[in-house]
Amino acid sequence: MIRIALATGHEFPQLTPDDGLLVDALAELGIAAVPAVWDDPAFDWASIEAVILRSTWDYHLRLPEFLAWIARLETLGVPLWNPPDTVRWNADKAYLRDLEKQGVRVPATAWIPAGTAPNLAELLAARLWSEAVVKPAVSAGAFQTHRVARGQAAAFQPTLAHILETSGALVQEFLPEISTGGEWSFLFFGGEHSHTILKRPPAGDYRVQVHHGGSWEPCEPPADLLDQARRIMARMDGKALYGRVDTVAVNGTLVLVELELIEPYLFLGDAPGAAQRFAAAIARTLAERKR
Repeated sequence: MIRIALATGHEFPQLTPDDGLLVDALAELGIAAVPAVWDDPAFDWASIEAVILRSTWDYHLRLPEFLAWIARLETLGVPLWNPPDTVRWNADKAYLRDLEKQGVRVPATAWIPAGTAPNLAELLAARLWSEAVVKPAVSAGAFQTHRVARGQAAAFQPTLAHILETSGALVQEFLPEISTGGEWSFLFFGGEHSHTILKRPPAGDYRVQVHHGGSWEPCEPPADLLDQARRIMARMDGKALYGRVDTVAVNGTLVLVELELIEPYLFLGDAPGAAQRFAAAIARTLAERKR
């Protein structure tokens, strides 16, 4: 059997139950997928044919080490998906600015460089924003993400300063539609749409992650929203084996919140056949590489 590694973190050294479905689906195609904690010094990365990033959910806390590990895989000649250049690009939320320049709609954003000290209250007043979301440029799972009203900005200034000590930051106009309509997540494998999840925050919140009380359900998206999501994913032009397009619908137009290309939760257990579709995309990619 072909032997590959599904890279994970210390929280789930034997993979999440969701990724366990992928292991089974790959086995049906003659591919043995073994869990491997990405920073495990004992794991022999050179012994496998490829690495698929999965639940490496601590990468944003140790980005220099994570990127050094990826560089080591490149040195060893071990294929990684998503590809190293895609991962490096996607690790900093500045990628949203790149996509915006290509015509993708993203939340109105002030891009704050690390080491600077902008006055948040003045920034919000100048942009006429009553509320904003502040987050580090390198973040995952709503880590250090805050919703700030203009009247709270002065009190929040030390928190922003703390973020800017080690990272750039994004200050984004708050989209109230996320509280009322939720967040649409479109899952793509091998460039093809697999399934869609609608995530909702708990009452009074805006964060849709389950560890913040959020919930989700599989759904059939309106055709126009799916077409928009396909156009966003097409911007990758084959540079991603998998991806999750996280969006908010504003007056019928998708606003891209995140294009998750490193370690997104894929909701494989929430859509019939999703694990098999992902496994088939992996098998095709491995076969194409051998040609």
